[in-house]
Amino acid sequence: MVGRFFDNLKQWRGLAARFDKLVVVYRAGLVTVAVVMWLRRLLNTP
Repeated sequence: MVGRFFDNLKQWRGLAARFDKLVVVYRAGLVTVAVVMWLRRLLNTP
């Protein structure tokens, strides 16, 4: 499950490469990506 999360995270290259210098901005981006991925999975579940 964690590996799949990081595979999906590759779509968000800026976040995966960590271009943000501030930890707060990086964490906010990570949370945003996690929520988007969770919502996609929730909507695709029959």
